[in-house]
Amino acid sequence: MHKTIKPSILYFGTPVALISTLNEDGTYNLSPMSSVFWLGWRCVLGLSMRSKTTQNMIRTGECVLNLPSVHEVAAVDRLALTTGSNPVPEAKLRRGYRFEADKFAISGLTWESSDTVAAPRVSECPVQMEGTVEKVHGIADDDPLQRGILACIEVRVRRVHVEESILAHDKPDHVDPDRWRPLIMSFQQFYGLGPRLFESTLAQVPENMYRTPDAKQAGTATE
Repeated sequence: MHKTIKPSILYFGTPVALISTLNEDGTYNLSPMSSVFWLGWRCVLGLSMRSKTTQNMIRTGECVLNLPSVHEVAAVDRLALTTGSNPVPEAKLRRGYRFEADKFAISGLTWESSDTVAAPRVSECPVQMEGTVEKVHGIADDDPLQRGILACIEVRVRRVHVEESILAHDKPDHVDPDRWRPLIMSFQQFYGLGPRLFESTLAQVPENMYRTPDAKQAGTATE
């Protein structure tokens, strides 16, 4: 039997992404988030307009989307309740956030230079996607009480770096989902993926049939 409820949040489970951006003074900001999905080589991120990450993305037009695996969960958790904004916004103060100038230092993660953007990649993350901001859309702008607080940011992926250990052996440019174990957040708790449950009918469609013009135009480090 189903019950009608009014949960405070609707985070039923999505991958964790670490967004790296460039601060005004040339230092790096690193922020975990999980309101994210992809369509082709476009990524859609749900973020607060008051966050340092959002402000950096809008100002520079760039970011790197780093996807941690289950093995980086402790490092991701060390970034919780921190912000690159100084002073800390009132709403975050009420939730216990504190300002941290060096997110890489407190997380224990290391940065490396990107190919196409100034924001750095996170070395430990098996997947790193360099991208540029294409559109910023307001969320809940129809409600005067929420207008200007949340944004949906469309990012065009410009370059994809993937750790060799999660690539398919027999297919170039393919991630093996049996090897890739993304870190998942569901209702503020960390989870990983279990083994494959069922042979998917959808998987009969070759992945290259979903390839968009963005992917063809992105090129690689050697092109």
